[in-house]
Amino acid sequence: MPPSTANKIMGYSSSKLAIMISISRLISRNTTSRILICSVFVISIVSLLTACSIPSTRGSGYRSSGNAPSPYNSPIASFQSASWQDLPGWQGDDLTQAWPAWLKSCDGLRKRGSEINWRQVCAQANNVSGRDGRAIRQYFEGNFQVYEVRNNATGKDSGLITGYYEPVMNGSQTRTATYTVPLYGLPKAWRGSKPNPAPARAELMSSGVLKGSEIAWVQDPVAAAFMQIQGSGKIRLEDGRVLRLGYAGTNDQPFKSFAQWLLDRKEINRSQATMQGISAWAKRNPGQVEEMLNANPRFVFFKELQGNVSADLGPNGALGVPLTAERSIAIDLKAMPLGAPVFLSTTRPLSSQTLQKLVMAQDTGKAIVGGVRADYYWGSGDAAGELAGRMKQDGKMWLLLPR
Repeated sequence: MPPSTANKIMGYSSSKLAIMISISRLISRNTTSRILICSVFVISIVSLLTACSIPSTRGSGYRSSGNAPSPYNSPIASFQSASWQDLPGWQGDDLTQAWPAWLKSCDGLRKRGSEINWRQVCAQANNVSGRDGRAIRQYFEGNFQVYEVRNNATGKDSGLITGYYEPVMNGSQTRTATYTVPLYGLPKAWRGSKPNPAPARAELMSSGVLKGSEIAWVQDPVAAAFMQIQGSGKIRLEDGRVLRLGYAGTNDQPFKSFAQWLLDRKEINRSQATMQGISAWAKRNPGQVEEMLNANPRFVFFKELQGNVSADLGPNGALGVPLTAERSIAIDLKAMPLGAPVFLSTTRPLSSQTLQKLVMAQDTGKAIVGGVRADYYWGSGDAAGELAGRMKQDGKMWLLLPR
């Protein structure tokens, strides 16, 4: 018999057996009419003692899956309660890397109204060491319930996971011989009232309405267009300063894909329908670049973000807090609440290598539509852009909500 089993038996006999013997003697001295009552009493006492010997599961995080309704309702997603054991890779995730992103979520959630009570779990986060992975895991398991996310339209528990990043380009605040491609702020004439409908890109570029709204110049028109798609970026100036640009608005035209325009014309194949493939096509076909760019009528305007140029800080997402590389995602606001922790299970770009992490729903985007849909933020710069441009994976998501 293993020592651990023997110890449990000895612990049981030393306390409970004595009580059982006393009760048995009591039964033997009583009349037959009282035997049934005493027997029931014995069973009750033993059951109570046995129950007390089972370790408490409160706060352990290993609740079994059930049909408990989610306190959050969505018109496009449904939520099935699950256990922490259902999360693939949960035990292997380094939660110290996710903790700063969660604290940023709490910063944003404290400033927003919500149907979900985030206040208590965010207050309890102040008592957890961000360097202690075990304590962080116990915090989430003890304070949150896991819900598997499903798409209402299809009933499926999987969906599309793409990637995005923050472009970093060399540039200038004045036009030079090298930097000739302007990035624009919102036109001054539109700040009082925007035209409805506003002109599409081709008309905007030729109308003259943008003149005087330039806030920076870069070298590559395709890179500038991808920065519009990302919605933010950094410009490294020649004097060493960094200019961070954030989203300031659009012309309210629908987004149309450059990649699809090229595919429809058989200019590229499916494997080339990435940011890298499109950039390579543009270098081979400089005379057709403007036509390709005009295929997307949507135009994005920028604004300079003061005081947020640190290399350690990502751009501000829709929650109003800086994004964290590989720990922030953009989601459909119809699907789940902004700021919430989400466990993501997918694969790395063009790979079967698993990517299973706790992330925070800190951003959103016009192209992020669906119950099980996320855009994974890879970070800033070219390396992040390489990964983001190739990411188009299947994935699953679990929403974490306060208990």
